[in-house]
Amino acid sequence: MYIWENRMLKVENVNAYYGDLQALWGVSLHVDEGELVVLVGPNGAGKTTTLKVITGLLNFASGGVSFNGRDLDRMPAHKIVELGICLVPEGGRAFSGMSVLENLELGAFVSDARKVKDQTIQWVYEIFPRLAERKDQLAGTLSGGERQMLAIGRALMSKPKLLLLDEPSFGLAPILVQQMFNMIETINRQGVTVLLVEQNVRAALELAQRAYVIENGRMVGEGKGDDLLSFESIRSAYLG
Repeated sequence: MYIWENRMLKVENVNAYYGDLQALWGVSLHVDEGELVVLVGPNGAGKTTTLKVITGLLNFASGGVSFNGRDLDRMPAHKIVELGICLVPEGGRAFSGMSVLENLELGAFVSDARKVKDQTIQWVYEIFPRLAERKDQLAGTLSGGERQMLAIGRALMSKPKLLLLDEPSFGLAPILVQQMFNMIETINRQGVTVLLVEQNVRAALELAQRAYVIENGRMVGEGKGDDLLSFESIRSAYLG
């Protein structure tokens, strides 16, 4: 059993498989409270798999994952959410036949979150004013950018201590990408620790306090976002 002190999230030497196919090879990372940490890498590198391991959606074969000193190995996904970890999957997801407000209210399913639901909705509206404007509109009629805002807003309704974001800029028009990153930075500044998975490497590293680079299921780089941007290997592989 792995237990660590003084780290909000610690992933240590994790190996994970899809059937007989090994997807992660000795992956390690950590996120401290208040940080905005980024995980970048090409398609199929293991970014989403890492998030699935953290959230209990994929059991790992060996290694350890802890959150605020609690060992997450074999813990059911809904229990991990109750501890304060919430994942926004790639592309966001919404209940299209329900209004924006109804979608947000569904996010407050954790007992402690339900008690402060009304205050949290107002907080979400401050971060995403467009959702306040569209609160009575059916989610299925929103634009792609608005649906992504709704997905993140619904996750915030659970009052997460750690927010995991999987490719939040995916499919967004270039003009909306920077807006999305600005909103993520605002969420972090307001006290939510963030682990962000992104293929938009330049924007992600510019935003990150620290970053990890993963390729073929293995961590190949780690450092401050600005430092990684200056590495020739990173620039040639990801920035052109």
